[in-house]
Amino acid sequence: GDTSLPGIAYLTLSYIVIAVPFVFSGIVVSIALTKFPKYVSRLYAADLIGAATGCVVLVYTLELVADGPTAVLVVAALGAASAYAFTLAIPKAAIRTAALAATALFALAAVVHTGLVRADRPLIRISKVRGIDNVGNRYVRWNSFSRVHVAGDPDTPRPPEGWGLSEKTVPPDFKIPQLAMAIDVWAGTMITKFDGENLEPLSFLKEDVTNIAHYIRPNADVFVIGVGGGRDVLSALVFDQKSVTGVEINENVLRATNDVFGEFSGHLDRHPKVKFAVDEARSYITRSDERFDIIQISLIDTWAATAAGAFVLSENSLYTVEAWETFLESLKPNGVLSVSRWYYTSRPGEMYRIATLAREALRRIGVRDPRDHVIIARAPRASGMPGKFGNGIGTILVSPDPFTDEDVAILEREVSRLGFELTLTPDTSENEIFETILSDEDLTEFLDSLPIDVSAPTDDKPFFFQMLRFRDFAKPLTGSLLDPNKVNLQAIRMLGLLLMLVTVLTILCIIVPLALSSGFAQLKVSMPLLVYFLGIGFGFMFIEISQMQRLMVFLGHPTYALSVVLFTLLLGGGVGSFLTDRLPEDRGDSRKIALALVVVAVVVFGFVTQWVVQGLDGATTAVRIAAAAGILLSMGLFMGMPFPIGIGAAAGRAEALTPWLWGINGAASVTCTVLATVVALTWGISASFWTGVACYVVALLAYVWWRRTGGA
Repeated sequence: GDTSLPGIAYLTLSYIVIAVPFVFSGIVVSIALTKFPKYVSRLYAADLIGAATGCVVLVYTLELVADGPTAVLVVAALGAASAYAFTLAIPKAAIRTAALAATALFALAAVVHTGLVRADRPLIRISKVRGIDNVGNRYVRWNSFSRVHVAGDPDTPRPPEGWGLSEKTVPPDFKIPQLAMAIDVWAGTMITKFDGENLEPLSFLKEDVTNIAHYIRPNADVFVIGVGGGRDVLSALVFDQKSVTGVEINENVLRATNDVFGEFSGHLDRHPKVKFAVDEARSYITRSDERFDIIQISLIDTWAATAAGAFVLSENSLYTVEAWETFLESLKPNGVLSVSRWYYTSRPGEMYRIATLAREALRRIGVRDPRDHVIIARAPRASGMPGKFGNGIGTILVSPDPFTDEDVAILEREVSRLGFELTLTPDTSENEIFETILSDEDLTEFLDSLPIDVSAPTDDKPFFFQMLRFRDFAKPLTGSLLDPNKVNLQAIRMLGLLLMLVTVLTILCIIVPLALSSGFAQLKVSMPLLVYFLGIGFGFMFIEISQMQRLMVFLGHPTYALSVVLFTLLLGGGVGSFLTDRLPEDRGDSRKIALALVVVAVVVFGFVTQWVVQGLDGATTAVRIAAAAGILLSMGLFMGMPFPIGIGAAAGRAEALTPWLWGINGAASVTCTVLATVVALTWGISASFWTGVACYVVALLAYVWWRRTGGA
C-alpha cells in the first residue's frame, strides 16, 4: 500500500505491464465480434463459458502444480493452444507448426517444473515478495487464495515468538526451536518443537495474554479458530484441557504443520485430545451440535489483498456481529469467547472495535448490560516482537453469562503475576472509552466523533480491518486512535488511488480514442448504445462481486468463490447468451421484454439470496453449494443476454462501433471491480448489489431510447 509518488508510478507501470496480454486478447475478441456479427450470441457464450471453465481450472491447476510460476506456464500453454486453433483456418503451415510447438513446449515445461517444485528444487523462484527477501524457505505451497511458506532452522533454539508472552516471568535467555510460517508474507504463525508427549518445555505458553481464558475455565472443551502452526492447540494441551477442536481454512497450513513438519511439531493430529478440520469456522460451528467452554481467536488476520479485491477475505467474516452471535450461542453455560488483537495504548483502534463488536453481539442474544459480560487484559509489551509491533497485545473475554467475582479474582492474581494489565472488568476500568462502548447508551454520535470507524462490522459490511472511512482517504494518517497496523489504513487510500487510476486509464485508452475516431456527431447519435454497454458492464460486475461477497461465508470456503460462485454465474451467462439466438428477429419487442426480464430476475434473486443464506446457514456443504448454484445459474442465465442483444442492436446502424462497444463494456467491468468495493465499504454489500440492479435498469432505458431514435 505505498501511496507515495514512486509507489503510484510503480502501481501504474504494473497495471500497464499486466494489461499487455489482455490488450491482445481483447483484440482477438473484437475481431471475432466484428467479423462474425451474426454469431455474436455463440461467440459471447463461448467467451463466458471459457471464463467459467478457467475458474475451475485455476483452482485445480494451483493445487496440482503447487506454485504460481508453474501455473503461469500452464496458462501460456493454454494461450498457445488457442493460437493453434486460430491457425487451423489459415493455409500457412509454418505458423501452425510454430503455435503447436509453443503449446507443446510450455506444456512440457509446466510438467517438468511441477516435478521440480514437488522435489523442492524449482528452477523458477520468486526471490522477493512485497519487498521482502524470499530466501531460505523449507516449504512453499500455493493454492487459489494464498501462498504458504515455512522458513527457519529446526535444530537451532531461538527466543520464542509468542506475541503476548510475559516479559516478567519468561526468562530472557529461554529458547526453543521454532519454524516461522507465513501466509501471503505478512500473516505469520509459528510451528513449535514438540515431541508429542512431554509438555514441560512448552509451559511458557501459560504465560501469554492470549491464553488467560484457560485460567478461569479448566477442564474445558476448546475450539480453536485458525490453527496455524498449532500454537493455540499446544496451549490448550499445556493447560491440560479436556479436548481441542482446531479448524483451519487453509489446507496447506495444516499440511505443513501436521505432515511436512509433523515430526517437528509432534504430529498434533495424532494426539488423543485433538481433532482438526479443514473448514471455515463459522460454517463448521453452525453445522456442529458440539458446544464448547472456550472458543479462541488469536490474532487471526491477513493482508492478502489483491489490487481491487481487497477486504473480502475469509478472516473478515470472523469479526462480524452475526459471527460473534453464532460463537456465543455455541458456548456451554459460562463459556467464554476469547479474542486477541493488537492493543497499543497510543493506537487502540482495533480493541475499541472489538469492544463495540462484543457489545452488539451480546445485545443480539438478549444481554441488556454488556459490561458484566466482558473482561479485557493487555500485555504492555509483547515478547519476541521488536519495534512497533512489539508494544501490546490485548485479549477480550466475552461470555453470555456474567463473569463471577471468582473469575475476576483469578484473573487479577494471574495478570499481576505475569506483569499484564487488567484494563476492564465488570467493576473496574482504566479506559473511559471502553466504559462508554460497553454502556447501555446510544453510541451513534459517540462513534461518529472518533477519527476512525470502530462501529461493529456486520455480514453486510464485514470489513473489520479497514477503519479509515473512505471519505477520509486523502487525510494524513495521524491520530491517537489509529489502527496499529498502518498498512490497513493505507489500503483505503490505495483503493481511492486505484479508482482514480482505472478511471484515467479508461478515459485515455477508450473514451478519448473513440471520440477522436468517430467524431462528435457519431457519438451523439450512438450515445444510447454507449450508455447501454456501460450499464450492463457495471451491472454485471456490481452483482457478481456482491454475490461473491455474500456467498463466500455461506459456502464456507474462499475457494468456492471461484469454483462455485464465479463458475456458475459465468456458465449461466454463457447459456443465456447462447439462448438469445432463439429470440425472434422482429422489431425488437422480444429483446426489450428479455431485458425487462433481466431486471425482474436480478431483483427477485437478490431477495432469494438473502432468504437462502439465512434459511440454510446450518445445512450441509452439498446442500449449500446446490442452493447457491441454483440461484447463480438462474441469475447468470438472464445476465448473459444483454450483451448479444446490444451487439445485435448496433448491427447495421452502428456496426463500426462494435469493437468500441466491447471495449467500453470491458472498461466498465474493470473500473467496477474497484468501484464495487468502494460502495460495499461505504454503504454495504447490499448497496453494491442494488447499484448493479440500477445499472441494468439504466441499460433497459438506454435500449428503449436507442429504438425510439431509429435503432434496430
